[in-house]
Parts: sequence; C-alpha cells; structure tokens
Amino acid sequence: MTVTPCVFILNGPNLNLLGKRQPHIYGSETLADVEAACRETAAGLGLSLRFHQSNREYELIDWIHEAREAAAGIVINPAAFTHTSVAILDALNAFDGPVIEVHISNIHKRESFRHHSYVSLRADGIIAGLGTQGYALAVQRVARLLAEAAR
Repeated sequence: MTVTPCVFILNGPNLNLLGKRQPHIYGSETLADVEAACRETAAGLGLSLRFHQSNREYELIDWIHEAREAAAGIVINPAAFTHTSVAILDALNAFDGPVIEVHISNIHKRESFRHHSYVSLRADGIIAGLGTQGYALAVQRVARLLAEAAR
C-alpha cells in the first residue's frame, strides 16, 4: 500500500474574506476557489491536502505542530502574522519538511512594514504577487522538493 503524502495549506487572518475584502489588491476569487484549485493541482501530483484558515495565531501554530506528524510539506500564507509572529516562525522551525510562503499581493510594493517577514527565515521558497495562482505554484514546488528528497 502506498501512502499519499499530505500537504497542509495554512491561511492566516482575514483570508476568510478573500474575494470580498479589497478586491483591487487580493482579487475576486474566494478562499473556496483557492482550495479547489489547490486540490486539483495536488491530485494531479499524487498529493493529498489539509486546508485551513484561522484568524487566531494559536490555531495556525497548533496546525503546524500537527503537521510534524501528519504532513510532508506546508504551504503557508500567514497574512498579517507574516510581519509579527516569531511564534509561527518557531513552530515552522520545528517542522522538518519543505515550507513555501505565499502572498497574494506583492508585499514589497506595499507599505514598508509589510516588507519584513519572519516566516521567510524558515521558508524554502517565497511566492508573492502572483495572485491566488501562487498557491497552486507552491503546491507544485512542494511536490518537486518532496520528489527530490526521495531520490
């Protein structure tokens, strides 16, 4: 029996409002649309997904801890926690698999406080400014990194 590698996709605060909140920055796709696209991409790559969103930092940390036993990789859009959360960084540092950081907007073209990311200190890759397409690209990258590690 073959075990299908699982990837956790974790979304931080306010991403539950995707498609409704500042569509000129984040677009009109909803988080459900993002999840559907990620599931389609993952299925084509032989991966399973766990998709979560929370406005609470501790829930993201708990899912990262859970990923230590249940996931081969993590795709994370920590949203505003990107710029503030050493606790999320510490949790990610305790995870051994690949981590890809995703931002829908180009954080480097926005307010200066958004230019710093604690999560980037752990991330194996960062995708910013590609809209919601960045999530599917992140899933593809996790699949590539897992395949390279298996060789």
